[in-house]
Amino acid sequence: MNVKTLLILLVLALATIFALVCVLLTRGKGPSACQHQPLEQEDTDGGQSLVFADLSPEEMVQVVQYLQGNLGVQLVDASRAKPSDNCIAFIDVQVPAKAEVLRFLDEGGARPPREALAVLYFGNQPEPNVTEYVVGPLPTPAYHQDVTVRRYGGPVPYHRRPTLAVEYQQIAEVLRGQAFPTAPSFMRQVLEYDGANLAAVTAAPRGFQSGDRITWFALFQNVSGFFVHPVGLEVLVDHSSLDMSQWVVSRVFYNGQYYRDMVQLESAYVQGSVRVEKVRRAPRDGDFSSMKPRAPPAAPYPLQFEPQGPRYSVRNNRVLFRGWSFAFGMSVSRGLRLFDIRHQGERVAYEISVQEALSVYGSNCPGGMSTRYMDGSFGIGRYTSPLVRGVDCPYSATYLDVHCLAHSQLPRTTEGALCIFEQNLGSPLRRHYSNLQSLYYGGLVNSALVIRSIATVGNYDYVWDFIFYQNGALEGKVQATGYPSSSFLHGDGLRYGNRVWEHTLGTIHTHSINYKVDLDVGGVKNSLVAHDMVFERTQAPWSPEQQIERPRLTKKVLDTEDQAAFRLQEKVPRYLYFAASSKNKWGHQRGYRIQISSFAGDHIPEASSMERAISWARYQLAVTRRKEEEPTSTSIYNQNDPWMATVAFADFINNETITEEDLVAWITAGFLHIPHSEDIPNTVTVGNSVGFLLRPYNYYDLDPSIYSHDGVFFTSEQDPTACETNPIACLPTAASCLPSLPPFTYDGFRNS
Repeated sequence: MNVKTLLILLVLALATIFALVCVLLTRGKGPSACQHQPLEQEDTDGGQSLVFADLSPEEMVQVVQYLQGNLGVQLVDASRAKPSDNCIAFIDVQVPAKAEVLRFLDEGGARPPREALAVLYFGNQPEPNVTEYVVGPLPTPAYHQDVTVRRYGGPVPYHRRPTLAVEYQQIAEVLRGQAFPTAPSFMRQVLEYDGANLAAVTAAPRGFQSGDRITWFALFQNVSGFFVHPVGLEVLVDHSSLDMSQWVVSRVFYNGQYYRDMVQLESAYVQGSVRVEKVRRAPRDGDFSSMKPRAPPAAPYPLQFEPQGPRYSVRNNRVLFRGWSFAFGMSVSRGLRLFDIRHQGERVAYEISVQEALSVYGSNCPGGMSTRYMDGSFGIGRYTSPLVRGVDCPYSATYLDVHCLAHSQLPRTTEGALCIFEQNLGSPLRRHYSNLQSLYYGGLVNSALVIRSIATVGNYDYVWDFIFYQNGALEGKVQATGYPSSSFLHGDGLRYGNRVWEHTLGTIHTHSINYKVDLDVGGVKNSLVAHDMVFERTQAPWSPEQQIERPRLTKKVLDTEDQAAFRLQEKVPRYLYFAASSKNKWGHQRGYRIQISSFAGDHIPEASSMERAISWARYQLAVTRRKEEEPTSTSIYNQNDPWMATVAFADFINNETITEEDLVAWITAGFLHIPHSEDIPNTVTVGNSVGFLLRPYNYYDLDPSIYSHDGVFFTSEQDPTACETNPIACLPTAASCLPSLPPFTYDGFRNS
């Protein structure tokens, strides 16, 4: 045992002794500084927020049983369904119409019936299709209603269905059992193929025109971090037929050359006409792609703790914190979402939700160059991952489970998949030190509440945050990490990215994230107002012969949806806000300002045949009238048929009047990612964070954080070390005990 290890053990032992002394000193003396105190906020919701609550596992089971017994067709478990079967793809909560919910929340109206949305694939019928049913009332369903035509204007063709996990397994069987055996020499001698050492990564969309279901799969070494271990082989699989025996590999790519199929590749290899680039076989841990630390553990990193327990409360799906309250949920397709967001008891937003995460790739390999991932189709909520205490979220955060029923008839619980915590951001929210005229200091720590989930969709991990500040501001933020996607480096590959390892090209791509922000500022009816500045040149009143340039405020009400649709690279007014009809004490319209943080790459050209399916990404901001028939900016069906978009956001913008209306802001934030050597083994979150802020703008008569209990103020005539003057001075006593941390647990691999 070396000296460093002994020192670490000694520090830990002393810390343990100190914690025991704290417990002994406070035992029997009533509430201590180390014990939880009552929350200052009382939850008077009365369970109203449950109108937004996700389905419980018991409710999911009830919906499955109802559908099995009342549709008159056989439903096969989606985990083993063939394309020619009928199955339940997924079930989610059906959030009631906004008008119904507001009557219930604000006017004492009846609670809306609790319902589920069930998405079913009907492959075993003369005209296969996807059908959406609303099932209710829960917990004991008695009816189902087909809402597909009402939502989409017609039936959803079967080829548009999102790909089930079992379909990928079935494609893998085609490759293992049919395609690869037709090229035995090539597979064995070039790729050292043993039946298990290759992993396939799907491209999407799947083809070039509506009706196609033809997918490129790139092959990688099946090791830890396989996303950066391409072997140079890619195969195009035609899996459009409902008869899996008809699935075939219709094209093959290897190291810059295309072949008709694996048979032709084998023949060319045997004849010596294939340009072979043999890749060194990586160990199981991936070698350079391994995330195993290259350094031994040392002194623990800093921890935050709550001296008197959490200052927030979580009850069911509702959170209270320092004047804030909101309900939360997890959409299977779209991920984290909030409802009924209030500050100081007044609703400022009805819904804030993630809509889509889009990635558009470039490469000189077919899989990479044809990839436009729309992660909502794969399931942002479905792929919400279990969180690791102390890394993904602070150690002492509140961890909540997430329940999901997708690609199976059984609900699945992801333990600790959502976390809530208060975070001291380590800087003042506001402060001033005065040494002119009067001598004083005033300040407020920037301590904010965070609700977080992390979705791992393939190679990327998206950290989704909503952050609540004590001044009434709210932030939506996403940070990207995980593995970069890659292609096999060959030919002119460096036109499409950087070389990050011997045979690995980190491929250029864009990330675009879309949010729905349904603000209700001072009520449902709002207008969109733009404030900005211009310089004006004028005579100096005291010296008319002199000119002076001064900034002047400009004001404009944006009356129509066309005026409120700002293209990606277009200049946006720097103060753009939802304005209420009511005014503050100073005669200004009360408002909430939208401030976007983004450094997005270019949008795909609008001449592209698939652009309408992602037309929300044309706009960094678009404000439209809120409509129940326009609940989302995109559709899960757009991924596999972007050429005939099921939902085209561009159609939402039709120059309707938006003054004194219920409005929605659709916000797009993103970034361009050109992978580089520091993305190996993983892309870091630093610099890869985008999102938006919602900030009060004349909404209050003064900064509401002045009423925070965390404020500090003292003058030169006061003793700043006295607790009654400065509460910070009490911290050495109030926070003298080490926190009692829960044991570390992790069940994230249980259902994998």
